[in-house]
Amino acid sequence: MMKKYLLLLPIILSGCGLQIPPSVEEGSPVWDAAQLIGKHEVRDRKELKSYLGIDPSRTEWCAAFANYILNDNGIPGSESVSQYPLLARSFLDWGETVEQPVIGDIVVFPRGNQGWQGHVGFYIMSQEKNGIEYYYILGGNQRDDMVSLDLFPADHALGIRRSSF
Repeated sequence: MMKKYLLLLPIILSGCGLQIPPSVEEGSPVWDAAQLIGKHEVRDRKELKSYLGIDPSRTEWCAAFANYILNDNGIPGSESVSQYPLLARSFLDWGETVEQPVIGDIVVFPRGNQGWQGHVGFYIMSQEKNGIEYYYILGGNQRDDMVSLDLFPADHALGIRRSSF
């Protein structure tokens, strides 16, 4: 089954105008996250629930997804620094702060109208459109409530974090 996704990754990324960066290695967090692109919180509820430890159709799950991918790769997630690891903003205390992201860094964005709300995902690359820099983010609970690649304005990022583990 893994080989099927390995072959699909270049197609999925090229459909977004992306190519797999040479630094993405099989078995890395970004690679593993990409294997789940298209998993939907309702259609794939049982499978995602087994990975995430929460019901994705009832709980905002972007942080649970990031934590699952990190933990599955032997990297402590935000549970190592926060008593609220299901909050995207818990990643603002995780790892080390960096100014310029590289593939695989964690990026935190605001979401909703409450100060505790947010969104988190893995940085893939930057792209400028109409004079505005955007980040391609690979994460859970994104477009159409699934694992996907999506564009976020770079200047909206609350923090860029790199694993110190």
